[in-house]
This record gives sequence, structure tokens and C-alpha cells, in this order.
Amino acid sequence: MNPYLTVVGILALLFCAVLIVMLQQRKVSFPLRTVAGLGMGVALGTILKFAFAGNGKSLGDTMSWYWLVGNGYVGFLKMITIPLIMVSIISAILKLKDTKNLGRMSTSVLFVLVLTAGIAATVGAGSALVYGLNANQIQKGNAEVVRGASLETKADTANTPFASKLLEFVPTNPFRDMTGARTTSTLAVVIFSAFVGVAAMGIRKKYPKEAETFQKIVDAAYAITMRLVGMILKMTPYGILAIMAATVAETDYLAILNLGKFVIASYTALIAMFIIHLIIFTLFRMNPFTYVKKAWPVLTFAFTSRTSMGTLPLTVECQNKKLGISEAIANFAATFGTTIGQNGCAGIYPAMVAVMIAPTVGIDPMNPLWLASLIATTALSSFGVAGVGGGATFAAIIVLSTMNLPIALAGLLISIEPLIDMGRTALNVSDAFVAGAVTGRIMKEIDMKVYNAKDVELDQVQAG
Repeated sequence: MNPYLTVVGILALLFCAVLIVMLQQRKVSFPLRTVAGLGMGVALGTILKFAFAGNGKSLGDTMSWYWLVGNGYVGFLKMITIPLIMVSIISAILKLKDTKNLGRMSTSVLFVLVLTAGIAATVGAGSALVYGLNANQIQKGNAEVVRGASLETKADTANTPFASKLLEFVPTNPFRDMTGARTTSTLAVVIFSAFVGVAAMGIRKKYPKEAETFQKIVDAAYAITMRLVGMILKMTPYGILAIMAATVAETDYLAILNLGKFVIASYTALIAMFIIHLIIFTLFRMNPFTYVKKAWPVLTFAFTSRTSMGTLPLTVECQNKKLGISEAIANFAATFGTTIGQNGCAGIYPAMVAVMIAPTVGIDPMNPLWLASLIATTALSSFGVAGVGGGATFAAIIVLSTMNLPIALAGLLISIEPLIDMGRTALNVSDAFVAGAVTGRIMKEIDMKVYNAKDVELDQVQAG
């Protein structure tokens, strides 16, 4: 262990942070500062990877400080997630003129999420077939064997009936769900908040004073929560810098080379599905390039942090403030998108793994009936997959067990999980944007002036 290397590594991180501060002082836009943080993180991580060669202990100690910054930022985002969900959804429902709109909105969001999950599964299966992925071609190491055994032990808890999964969404103890105790806690909080909002609407005529008092409390809580969100979001470039540097520095390049075919096939599918997202924007008469430009900082953070849940506050804020989607739709789409229909983790990945493993048990992955069954299973299984680290593995376990495929073989990909998980998470968040935008257009609750406005014009447009 060399303590001097650790000191140098920490100073390098501080130097890059100072550069970001200088960019802010020079009035460089937030999206550009975010991209700068990403670029500096990649460069810094690459330099540290080679500078610490042969000093694994020193690299680990140094990266612990990097992860302190990166995971600390993600932690702050998670801190504000549940309060944001609650006050935003209650506030948004209180602004609805009719509770019927709530049903239409929820149905539209869920339909888009599940439909795109099915499309993503088709794309993932197609990519695996084109690249000829086969689990028999992958060598098993000790880590892969251990991982496979671990996955088999989780199979019983993952393979639950669909009706039972839906039952898990019921907030039997909303206070417990507010702590994030369950994988379905976020969606349970959404349902609880929706009930509170609808109940508050129902007392307006009979108890107008109480309803007015509650409205004021919610408005005050919303204002404070959004102020907190704004304070935390200012840390984004620094969080991305630290996370990206640590990720690159700790990446096992040899493992990437050994499983390069799967990495390439994965990113081919991810890029293809993202292009489909852009086509959907175009079909609903929304400029896809405008979407990419405004959502880029959010997608960048999702890419580096690998957590849809941690990205939730950014997703909501961008949909509402940058894209002009109503508060209610933005909150429902972003929140549902963290647990339902995740295109990357619960769509592309399980389908690719299933196609890759099928030949090992004598199944022809080209069989149309088998493929149709796989796509339908993947889409329906996308319910309740948490938008946190390990969500893709959980989704794969569900699909593999349902399709009667050996689960342990999914452990062969453990060494490249972090690399492909970055792209999967970004696609998950993009899907939440798609659900929000499409629903906004269908219900005519998207301000296209805000959507089309440049960042410098947003304040004027929203004030008007």
C-alpha cells in the first residue's frame, strides 16, 4: 500500500471538482457542466487505472473516497425520493378537475411501459440471435460458479405468481414502505399518495375549510421539497465525476475482452431501443433531438449511477420543468418507470440471457412460438422489478425460471455486469420519459411551448 498514491488520487479529484466550479463561475450551462464531469471522470479513471497498476490496495483505498462523493450524492437523491413522490402526487391530484383523469392517466402510463418492455424484449432477443450468443461458449471461473449458486437460491422468492406480485403493490403498511423496506415500496407509496389525494378531493364540498387547510399544507411541503431537490441537483456534475472515475478505474478490462461479444450485443440492442424511443417521440409530433438535448443530463446521471430510483428526482424535474409535462403525469410516469416495464433491465437483458441459455438445454431459440412466449413472459414479468442495483438480475431470474431454463448460467456474466448495467439504466429512465411524453400528448397535458423552448427561454415561457 502506498499512501502517497492515495493522496495524489484525492487531490486529482479535488482538482477536477475545482474545474467544474470554474465552469459554473463562467456561466457554462448545467448540461455542459454535467457532460464535462462525465468526460473528466472517464479521463481521470483511465489515468488512475494505469497509475495504480500493481497497487490494488492503494487503488481500493483511493476509490473509497471517490465512492464517498459519488454514493453520497446518490444517497441524497434517495433521501428526497419518497418525500418528492408523496407531495408531488398529492399536489398533482388536488389540481385535477376530475378523478376520471387519474384513471386514464395511470392506464396510459402503464400501457406504454409494458408495451415498450415487450418491444425491448423483442430487440434483445433479436440482438442475441444476430450475434449468435450461446452460454456454452463462456468459460466458468470461481466467481461465476459462486454467482450461479447464489442465483439459484434466489429463484424461489423471485418465481411468484403474477397475482401475488400485484398484491405486493398494496401499501398494507405505508409507513414501512416510506423506509423503502420492500422492492415494491416506491409503487406502494405512489398508491397510498394517490388515495390521500383522492380523499382530499372528496372532502372539498363537505369540509371546505379542512380541505383548504390541507391544500395549504401540501403546497408548503411541495415548495420546500422542490427547493431541496434543486439544492441536491446542483451537485450532479460532481457526483457524476466521482462515480465515473471510480467505475472506470475499477473496471476489469480483461473480463470485458473475454465477454466482448455479449457487451457488443447488449449495447447494440440498447442503442436500437433508444432509437425506437426517438421514433415514438417523432410519431407523437415531438422533436426527438429536443428531448435528447434536455434529458441528456438526466440520462448521463442514470448511466453513471446505475440506479433508476436514485435518478427519480431528476426525471420528474426534467419532465415537468424542461419538457412541459404536467406534474401528475410526470410523477406517475417517472415513478412507475422505476418498477414497471424497465426496457433495459427488465426487457432487453432477460430476453438476451434466455436466448443465450436456451441452446444449453436443447431449445431452439429461433422457434417462433418459443420466442413469442419469451417476449410475453418478459413484458409481464417487468412488473415490480426495482430500479436499483441488481434489478436486472432479479428480472432475469423471474424470466428464466418461468421459461424453465437453468438459472445458474446467468451468473456467467457477473464480471461485465457493471458495464452493461450503465446502459440498461439509462434506457430504463428514457422509457419513463417516453411514457410521460406519450401520455401527456394523449391527454393534452403537455405544454409544447415549454417542450420546444431553449433552456434560456424556459423561465420566460413558464412565467407566461
